[in-house]
Amino acid sequence: MRLSRVFVLLVVYVGSVLPLNAQYLPDSSALPRPDTIAPENRPVMVGDIVITGNKRTKIFIVTRELPFVKGSRFTEGGMEEQLVLAKQQLMNTSLFVDVDVYVASRKGNVLQVQVDLKERWYFFPLPYFRLVDRNFNQWWVEQKRSLERVNYGIKFTQNNITGRNDNLDIWVINGYTQQLTLRYNLPFFDRKLKQGFNVGIISATQKEINYATGDNKQLFYKQEGIAKKALRFDFTYSFRPDVKQRHYFRVSYNDEQVADTVLKINPNYFPDNRTRLRFVDFSYQYKYYNVDYIPYPTKGFLFEGNLYRRGLDNTVGFWQLGARAVYTLPFTKTSFLHLEGLGIAKAPFRNYFVNERLLGYGFYQMRGLEYNVVDGMLGAALKTTVHKQVLSFILRNPFPSKTHDKIPFRIFLKAYSDLGYAYNPTPNISNTLNNKLLRTWGFGMDIVSIYDFVFKIEYSFNQLGKDGLYLQTRNDF
Repeated sequence: MRLSRVFVLLVVYVGSVLPLNAQYLPDSSALPRPDTIAPENRPVMVGDIVITGNKRTKIFIVTRELPFVKGSRFTEGGMEEQLVLAKQQLMNTSLFVDVDVYVASRKGNVLQVQVDLKERWYFFPLPYFRLVDRNFNQWWVEQKRSLERVNYGIKFTQNNITGRNDNLDIWVINGYTQQLTLRYNLPFFDRKLKQGFNVGIISATQKEINYATGDNKQLFYKQEGIAKKALRFDFTYSFRPDVKQRHYFRVSYNDEQVADTVLKINPNYFPDNRTRLRFVDFSYQYKYYNVDYIPYPTKGFLFEGNLYRRGLDNTVGFWQLGARAVYTLPFTKTSFLHLEGLGIAKAPFRNYFVNERLLGYGFYQMRGLEYNVVDGMLGAALKTTVHKQVLSFILRNPFPSKTHDKIPFRIFLKAYSDLGYAYNPTPNISNTLNNKLLRTWGFGMDIVSIYDFVFKIEYSFNQLGKDGLYLQTRNDF
């Protein structure tokens, strides 16, 4: 008994004289005090998520675009980034004219996130008026503003029919082209919101046709009767594993026919001197979007790649591989650098006009060569632009509207330079822009507003010694 008392007294004595860090206790110097953690590094957790303003859009369509769920944990700084990303992804659905995502309240480190939405108008029974030429300047100058080169009619577009971001289009078009289009798109049909489909039918006829290229310009033939007619049925399966990636698999049946007179002026319009082509084609397209605003990105990266196969036999069989990448790098709060690279390769080479379209169409249009086209089987382009936002303002809608009470505008000044190349194994002798490096440059102004509206005013120069003012309403992004 006496020995045990001595042992206890010894332990108490040793514990009292040893320094604290020598005892078997947690090292308090290694545990940060709450008031010493930087505010941006403090842990927070997402509590309730409250969504308002979605009168038609289903809740699950909204929450699919949010990069967080109830219970997600971030730092304060990381949460701010997630709120910005949520707004960007919701705006990129093209369902809303305005989105606001913010922390409405907090209890300790638990946050209530508020998502305020203003939906777009979804039903548009609009008059349809569109130029058939590749750009405004070609119609205004070369075609002398001819109203015969205009498509007009009525376009019934019902977006977000069931609240699932699904769309129904019915177009009845007359004028240069007589066209009837019926199309339905449902981006998600499964419970996991990853799979969708698109189905459509298009029937079109026209009295004028671009039958060849001469002097690097489109050549047209017009007659009283129908010069070309086309019928197409297509079905597309889409797969979207996450908010940034999209996969599209399309199959279509095509029936195209041209008048005998077209082959008299260009026997190589269709393969084997045919006046009619009926074929099945297939395509796969991959898209990656990691930008703040798809119609006019000021930060981020996007990529599109596609593989196309036309026909099942060797006569009309044709492969095409294409890619497009856009990188936008902000270097101040109001300025950014835009780089865009494009490439396309076609095989096998056969000297048929329908195979050779390249520079001058769609994204492959070089600024400063709006009046020119360059055919080829292999091509690439690089576009470099520096943008500077000089003005940003909001106009109040003079007409009462809960969802469209304000109309934002952003105005950018820019300077740019484009490089392009189109290789053609057997170019037309009059097409002098083939198989050589093309260069253009210029400056301009972009106006950006709601409904993905982008209007471009550009003054461009090219290596041919020509310059001019060009107007664009299409998006280059």
